[in-house]
Amino acid sequence: MEETLASQTMEEIDLINNLEKISSEIPNRILKLEGFILKEKQKEQLEILIFKGFSSSTTHPIEIDLEKKVIALTYILTNFKLYEAPLTETEDNFIRENQNSVFFLNEENWI
Repeated sequence: MEETLASQTMEEIDLINNLEKISSEIPNRILKLEGFILKEKQKEQLEILIFKGFSSSTTHPIEIDLEKKVIALTYILTNFKLYEAPLTETEDNFIRENQNSVFFLNEENWI
């Protein structure tokens, strides 16, 4: 499984902010980012949902100030899953997943 060290990647592009921009253009998709935060040499699960241009974390507090990074801690993203919105209990809305951090920077991969 490929791991993307966010602190290295974020120097070149702000991945989460760019995914939020794409998400705002495609409002019927939910992108789930999975990975972990490195905290005191231990890994804590990280999950971020991006929907309609906004990020929300189900595991950690995130920054809502657009001038700051969404997650201020060192993190590694390991998987990206795309779903059709809205999510329902009875339907499988899963579309695709990829472990490459730049795969969903291509809007065509959101269709």
